[in-house]
Amino acid sequence: MASSSGTSSGSSTLVLQNSGSEEELQALMDQRKRKRMISNRESARRSRMRKQKHLDDLVSQVATLRKENQQILTSVNITTQQYLNVESENSVLRAQVEELSHRLDSLNEIIDFLNANNTSNGVYGSSSSGGSFMEPVNSFFNNSLNMAFLNQPIMASASDMLQY
Repeated sequence: MASSSGTSSGSSTLVLQNSGSEEELQALMDQRKRKRMISNRESARRSRMRKQKHLDDLVSQVATLRKENQQILTSVNITTQQYLNVESENSVLRAQVEELSHRLDSLNEIIDFLNANNTSNGVYGSSSSGGSFMEPVNSFFNNSLNMAFLNQPIMASASDMLQY
């Protein structure tokens, strides 16, 4: 800004040059500011993209983990059911072992009784009362309560009795 008087023409050129420098400086600062704004916008855009990619990765990971979790739950349920089935079968087998043990004990008692009676009556069967050694056997078979044992098959071996 030049003054209206002619005496300061040298200083007015300086002011005009200063003014031009200030304008250039201002323009340079504006240009840097625009560059920084563009750079910041680009950086923010990249940051949003990274954030979105991270979010997408997390969503994908959640889906994968849910699928794995469902598979594990299914496997656990199947295993639990198999365990319950085996446990039930075990209970039935234990009850059968117990029943067969009692039946075997009863049969062994009968054999012991018959052997004791055979020994006391002699091998070929005459006793002092004149009866046969088969009389206890016949009385056993004639008793209807004992017939229940005869109707059921015995399927136990020594190895079955030793395994628990």
